[in-house]
Amino acid sequence: MLNRSQFHCSLRLLAFLIASLSWAFHGSHAQTGSDSLQHIETVPGMPPVVDPNNLYSETSANRISSIVANATPRVYVPNIASGDVDVIDPATLKVVDHFKAGRNPQHVVPSWDLKTLWVAGSAKGRKDRGSLLPIDAATGKPSRIISVPDAYNLYFTPDGQSAIVVAEARRQLEFRDPKTMSLRHSLAIPQCAGINHADFSIDGRYAVFTCEFSGSLVKIDLVQNAIVGFLKLSKGGMPQDIRISPDGSLFYVADMMADGVFLVKGETLEEIGFIATGIGAHGLYPSRDSQKIYVSNRGSHHPSGPRHGPGSVSVIDFSTRRVETTWPIPGGGSPDMGQVSADGKQLWLSGRFDNVVYVIDTDNGTVQSVPVGREPHGLTVWPQPGRYSLGHTGNMR
Repeated sequence: MLNRSQFHCSLRLLAFLIASLSWAFHGSHAQTGSDSLQHIETVPGMPPVVDPNNLYSETSANRISSIVANATPRVYVPNIASGDVDVIDPATLKVVDHFKAGRNPQHVVPSWDLKTLWVAGSAKGRKDRGSLLPIDAATGKPSRIISVPDAYNLYFTPDGQSAIVVAEARRQLEFRDPKTMSLRHSLAIPQCAGINHADFSIDGRYAVFTCEFSGSLVKIDLVQNAIVGFLKLSKGGMPQDIRISPDGSLFYVADMMADGVFLVKGETLEEIGFIATGIGAHGLYPSRDSQKIYVSNRGSHHPSGPRHGPGSVSVIDFSTRRVETTWPIPGGGSPDMGQVSADGKQLWLSGRFDNVVYVIDTDNGTVQSVPVGREPHGLTVWPQPGRYSLGHTGNMR
């Protein structure tokens, strides 16, 4: 039995332990709260970053904007060689509509305001002409084709004030009115041969574009409308798609000749790592829970391809930066560009040189195929979760 002195000593010890635990809890809680309230200073007009640790937080499964809530679910597939768009009902896996889309339709691109799907058509050489075809995102009906010099791809500034037409053949970016597509000004980048894909910093200050035929990247200051610098990738030959990590610290760059994904710091434009995936690493698509990124490895089925190997899809874990699994495409295939379904359960990819679209189950990698036109490319799934689109086949934020 404790005497009075021992009893008071025990009480003081108990009080000390309670105070220590309380401090630890509240200190930890305050730190977590501080982190969660961290503010990202974005460019004027850009929607706020809700979660600084996950810039894809508003694109999680089925988080559909009211703007597109009544849009009929469809998959829009541009076919380069046949110059048309096939429209697939994702519920039945059947082509339910089909229309002409000008010459060389490359990508179907959701507009910043989510009201239009633009079919970007490229030129072949400086004497050819490209095009932009608007599709009503709610009804799926196309309007009149707009002639432009070249439109391999299409993006939008984070504030929604300008469309950025990627004129690959002309080695320049064209800043246009996002609704009428009338030209405002251009930025020539002669050092960037094959400029084609891009992604944007977490605060919207800059973008990084890939230079496919230069084996490099170019960083563009969107506030000053100026070239910041170039990065020659160490063992790259044909950088393709590029996507930013959820926390905004790194850019993932798929390289078709290096057969994997480079890791690049955007702020310093510095290469810090490489992840081997498969032959012809091409497209990059974050999962709806922002935990993984899917890499389409196109293989080498192009008739002029220098190597031989089957197509596949690699799944990289964002946290470990390692390949978690790789799903083969039955028969080899040529998985190219596409998008993740609204619920995150399917990855849709064009079979570039097999005239099909692949529908891949993101739980187990099971593949189904849908026949489409000749040489399908940058398809998009619609609608998609998110508040606004930065372009490509659905770079949603």
